[in-house]
Amino acid sequence: MTDEPKNEAADNGAEKDAKQADKPAPADDLKTTQHTLGDLAYTAITGRIVLHEEITEDDKFNGRKPKAEVSITWYTLDDADVTQRPVTFAFNGGPGSSSIWLHMGLLGPRRVDSGDAGSLTPPPFGLLDNEETLLRHTDLVFIDPVSTGYSRAVEGEKAKDYHGFSKDIESISELIRLWTTRNNRWLSPKFLIGESYGGTRGAGIAEYLQSRFGMALNGVMFIAPAFNTETLYHASRSELPDPLFLPTYAATAHYHGLHPDRTLEAVVDEARAYADEFRGILAKGQNLAPEVRAAAVAKVASLTGVSEDYVDRANLRLEHTRFYAELLRHKRLITGRLDTRFTGPADHYTHERMPYDPFLVGTDGPYSAALQYYVRTELEYENDHVYERLSRAVHPWSYKEFEGEAVDVIGKLGNVMRLNPFLQVHIAMGRYDGGVPIEAIEYTLDHLEIPLADRERIETKTYPAGHMMYVHEESRVQQSADLADFIRRSTNRG
Repeated sequence: MTDEPKNEAADNGAEKDAKQADKPAPADDLKTTQHTLGDLAYTAITGRIVLHEEITEDDKFNGRKPKAEVSITWYTLDDADVTQRPVTFAFNGGPGSSSIWLHMGLLGPRRVDSGDAGSLTPPPFGLLDNEETLLRHTDLVFIDPVSTGYSRAVEGEKAKDYHGFSKDIESISELIRLWTTRNNRWLSPKFLIGESYGGTRGAGIAEYLQSRFGMALNGVMFIAPAFNTETLYHASRSELPDPLFLPTYAATAHYHGLHPDRTLEAVVDEARAYADEFRGILAKGQNLAPEVRAAAVAKVASLTGVSEDYVDRANLRLEHTRFYAELLRHKRLITGRLDTRFTGPADHYTHERMPYDPFLVGTDGPYSAALQYYVRTELEYENDHVYERLSRAVHPWSYKEFEGEAVDVIGKLGNVMRLNPFLQVHIAMGRYDGGVPIEAIEYTLDHLEIPLADRERIETKTYPAGHMMYVHEESRVQQSADLADFIRRSTNRG
């Protein structure tokens, strides 16, 4: 007789399953520490929470399966009445950004010593007490989406599943639901705060929490929110970005001394007044009369500080990453994008587009050093993963829900405001934000479809700085006060 042939693939599969079964299930990994800041006594908890998903196969419920380990840090005031004490969930944007910037720059009880444009703090940097921390007014929960911070998919699962518009919103919303439930905070006043793409994310989360879980928020705070990409990026036949960026270009030119003997207000007002006319000029395309085009070239050049020849060659369209390479080319400098007050050198000065962002380079080192030191020494949490502050691993980010159209979430914000008549909205904007200009945000808000009376529930604040306006010390102090005031007015707790 001969031996039966072996099915090696089946044997290997069974062996792999057996090994997986022997592995302990992923578990929450959290560290608790106690702290004081003056008269403020608080508890800090940091680490990773396992995110589970309900699995249904062939119409059968197969339980909850661990999918990701999400890094999170939260601060709660000791001995507080949780039915009176607000809680705020915070995240940054990217996509691909951790919460390091809001955590260590504006909201948390400790903050980075980074300096500002023209006076950056040199290595090895440092940490400072944040006397203006929002913890004085609300508990704080900082969330790092999957593949950012210390967050990772669990072993054997695909992180790519979380790298897209809807899944990102659903996973963070589930984490908020889980945290709220475990900590008995359903009767606490609840807020969100999101920066940049965190505005895109925040509008979606506010709507999802309301519609999926019945979780009604008291307020949403947006820092330089990217609500509508059509206002931010040049696309075929779009007349929106160029006029909306024009006041930012003018303000930037003024900051760098290209509008001598004029006030910032006068320069910006002139650019804003011209924007609508400029949009109509661009809309005519090749049908524009030569004399009208020549006048437009001269006007745009006078406002923005670049030469008429450059505006002419750009066909009136000053795409922003090109403009930040061009404005100070004569000084052999490029400006920042996210904060156009910042400048830096290049390897040569024939770059069509800015080769890097001096703002990001100037702030990345201080923030990274501060968080790495702070987490291990003061929060006493150890993790050997790279802390992904700005992860490229999330790209390409999926926007399949918006195929063939711009990513625009203003409808989601409008929907949740209609569903929740008590929801308050706070929006912070930076005059020198060259990534999400003030006028782009205002344009999008003008197209928010809510009853006119409900517009009173939206407040905007403008600061003389950039995308992360809290890098500017005067703005940080004022912004902290503005956020605290918003929280107090929106808690609905006597």
